[in-house]
Amino acid sequence: MMDVVATDSSTPSTSTSTSSDRPEKTRRGRRTRMTGAERRQQLLEIGRTLFAAKGFEGTSVEEIASKAGVSKPVVYEHFGGKEGLYAVVVDREMRQLLDMVTGSLTAGHPRELLEQAAFALLDYIEEYADGFRILVRDSPIPQSTGSFASLISDIATKVEDILGHEFKARGFDPKLAPLYAQALVGMVALTGQWWLDARKPKKAEVAAHLVNLAWHGLDGLEAKPRLIGHRKN
Repeated sequence: MMDVVATDSSTPSTSTSTSSDRPEKTRRGRRTRMTGAERRQQLLEIGRTLFAAKGFEGTSVEEIASKAGVSKPVVYEHFGGKEGLYAVVVDREMRQLLDMVTGSLTAGHPRELLEQAAFALLDYIEEYADGFRILVRDSPIPQSTGSFASLISDIATKVEDILGHEFKARGFDPKLAPLYAQALVGMVALTGQWWLDARKPKKAEVAAHLVNLAWHGLDGLEAKPRLIGHRKN
């Protein structure tokens, strides 16, 4: 009986060493479990990076899940699929840009307001380059906050109020303020798209040139502009 017991206690020597290895393996393989909110934020950041680099069509749920170290069902659980994730990413970027632009318009002088608006857009492009790349693409799915074009239109509406007062003070027709507001904001937005990749000259210099063109263009504005070419309509 003693022999049996000795044999039983010695034969598991291999299994004993294996069991002593298990805690080490477990410690190495154990991951800190994310909360639902942390996992959602992680997926949003990964999705944002991939959508900026590859676009909506070029990004797959498989790649998003792989980058996050999770299975595809986790992505579906949080967002219902790629479309849901993309929609949340775009909505967040739209709100961020709109908040930065509208929050910057604090000055009283119109020229300084133009500077603040230009800086706000360029600040967003500099700090949220991936977000801007996503916004300027045509969205393949409807957004609750609209498109980039509608966002630019919202910003132009705020500029329109400023121009309306300035036009009235200068004796111009304030009904034309919406047209000029769209032109000014569109000019800044398109220049921003170019600067996203060029990044030269420096941000402050770009803002100064934008305001120079906008302000001195407005400064020499004709009350009743006329065409000088042959075409009249």
